[in-house]
Amino acid sequence: MKPTSAITPDIAGLRALSHPVRLRMLGLLRAEGAATATTLARRLDLNTGATSYHLRQLAQHGFIEEDTERGNARDRWWRATHDATRTEFRGDDITDDVEAYLGTVAMIYGERLRTVVSELRFYPEEWQGVSTLSDWQFSLTPARAKALVEALTTLIEDVEETEEEGAAGFVVNLNAYLRPGELDTGEQA
Repeated sequence: MKPTSAITPDIAGLRALSHPVRLRMLGLLRAEGAATATTLARRLDLNTGATSYHLRQLAQHGFIEEDTERGNARDRWWRATHDATRTEFRGDDITDDVEAYLGTVAMIYGERLRTVVSELRFYPEEWQGVSTLSDWQFSLTPARAKALVEALTTLIEDVEETEEEGAAGFVVNLNAYLRPGELDTGEQA
């Protein structure tokens, strides 16, 4: 099992990922492996020209690369360069570009969760009861909150994938944040 590799994008990379189509493409390439623009266009209900444009944007920022072991001059294959995207933001780092990226991530997470909820009843018996949409709320100092996030991240990154019969793609999203409205930031919504 190869270790999880992660990319921490700069602001320009986040700007590129803040487009929902690109974020979906990157997710498909990570989850399903290398694909052509034609395959991705079909999966995302796009034309191949738009798909190729978005693939070039992802490649320009190091999220994907051409899979030179497959395809030919007419049929280019693309693959993700990392298994995960990691982000950390502080004060001045939180720009309009960062907010746009985070908004796109939240939108896609919401879409995925709605799909999961609609599919749960059709899961095979062995997968029933495996999924969870749980939440907890704690009163923590910034240092303890950071330690919690780091511990959860380490736990997730240490999971070893398996090729055993019955294995399937399993998603874990880590969302940890200050409860909305907890602090008076001086900003009015």
